[in-house]
Amino acid sequence: MKTKEGFILRKVGAQYVVAATGKASENFNGMMRLNETGAFAFRLLQAGIAEEELVSRVVAEYDVSEDAARVDVARFLAALGEADALE
Repeated sequence: MKTKEGFILRKVGAQYVVAATGKASENFNGMMRLNETGAFAFRLLQAGIAEEELVSRVVAEYDVSEDAARVDVARFLAALGEADALE
């Protein structure tokens, strides 16, 4: 799984934001605000990572249960899908 080209992650103050640029902005013209965990997951998705591996990395990084990480990752991926940010 990978984010589409044109979606960029930036840190603005203490907040992380994702914005669409270029062709990607034709389908999404807003911004997504992310917390630290969302930024961590977004970076992994930019590099291309399978959903199961993303869940494992979230569990390892944030010491949460696999079930909780699975639910949160699914919600995050759904939000990115709604923004047409995933390939």
